[in-house]
Amino acid sequence: MRLRYAMVCSSNQNRSMEAHLLLKKQGFDVSSYGTGSHVKLPGPSIREPNVYDFGTPYKQMFDDLRRKDPDLYKRNGILPMLKRNMSIKTAPQRWQDNALDGSFDVVFTFEEKVFDMVLEDLNGRDQLLMKTVLVINLEVKDNHEEAAIGGQLALDLCLEIDAAADFWESAIDDILSGFEHRHRRKIFYGTSFY
Repeated sequence: MRLRYAMVCSSNQNRSMEAHLLLKKQGFDVSSYGTGSHVKLPGPSIREPNVYDFGTPYKQMFDDLRRKDPDLYKRNGILPMLKRNMSIKTAPQRWQDNALDGSFDVVFTFEEKVFDMVLEDLNGRDQLLMKTVLVINLEVKDNHEEAAIGGQLALDLCLEIDAAADFWESAIDDILSGFEHRHRRKIFYGTSFY
């Protein structure tokens, strides 16, 4: 049995999509989401982000930013990132609106506040199936270089968890502590239910 994975960051743009791509290439059953109220991408200054609604196609964002300032958004990596995202799925999705996507076995978050939001959302849902979901936070800075490293680390950990698929719930403490020791990255996790 292969496990179902979800990758979650704030805007479903950088960290979650990098991990989504790597897992997808390995044949994992994976989806990705954001937890923010809107999708925010860097703009010409910190006070001028580009803000979109979840569900706005990546292609539409790409065309909008290419029209605004192609040199800026190519130089800061946003256009290449959006091009990558278009190859994975149509548009960013919001975690809190994903109930119809079914249940996941493991959810990765890449920021503590996202971890808290995912657990709060799961704990607020009707837990009819009493099926365990493991939520793991792997802290990753929201830049292209760190997203590439974080995506690879998420893939490595998913490969370990998947290898223990039949007994992952009893092996998870050992898997996570071994991962922390090898990669010198502190991770934390919690569980909830569907």
